[in-house]
Amino acid sequence: MIPRKSMNENVPISPAEIIEQTHEAYEIGITITHLHARLYDEQPTYKKSVYNKIIEGLRKHCPDLILCCSTSGRNHPLLEQRSEVIELYPDMCSLTLSSLNFINSTSVNSPSVIEGLLDKMIEFGVNPELECFDLGMINYGKYLLKKKQIDSSSYWNLIFGNIAGFQPTFTQIGAAINEVPKDHFISLGGIGQYQLTANSLGIALGLGVRVGLEDNNWFDNKKTIKATNISLLTRVHELMEKNQKQLMTSRDLGLYNKKNGRK
Repeated sequence: MIPRKSMNENVPISPAEIIEQTHEAYEIGITITHLHARLYDEQPTYKKSVYNKIIEGLRKHCPDLILCCSTSGRNHPLLEQRSEVIELYPDMCSLTLSSLNFINSTSVNSPSVIEGLLDKMIEFGVNPELECFDLGMINYGKYLLKKKQIDSSSYWNLIFGNIAGFQPTFTQIGAAINEVPKDHFISLGGIGQYQLTANSLGIALGLGVRVGLEDNNWFDNKKTIKATNISLLTRVHELMEKNQKQLMTSRDLGLYNKKNGRK
């Protein structure tokens, strides 16, 4: 939602750039791609017409990759706008489980909008990617899964380092992991300098990792080297090798859309 070419020339903006970078990452090894669509003026967009170009290209070049589209409300708060991409039958869509403050902005997620997004995901066979920045979000996520009678294992992205949320300490990471149902999938992500910390701990613990330019503009903490999605991903693979961990493939994870014909 935030990075622009002026901040980092490696940020993909057009559908072609997003498809190309995702395909390169796919060849290195990824399980899910988390997608944000942009207009040519670099502004984030919710429009199906833009997302559809990205989804069509990725289904062609990365046929078994799990596609997760953003339903962020940071720029477009209305449910009708945020939920439009769900109608394209992606495999997953993000679902941030409460409102939260970032250091210079706010993401508003009212209970009615969260439930509306989840209801539409269920209708279109889309798996929710449960994004959590604090313990209250995990608690609300478990409440929603029980209320909607979702019995299958869900995918939880726990994101650390935001000034108003989880911090990447052993105690807070341990508490967060402990609150997620035992048979569900967990991925750890970190904002800015905390991305490497969260990724390292996720790999060491045998969990998933969320990595990329959305959360981190720099390859090093001294901010001397601009990151690329590929450089960040390559480092993750190096850590996996050192920790003797294997990549879970998209088919092993299995969170494909239940209504788009893929199995």
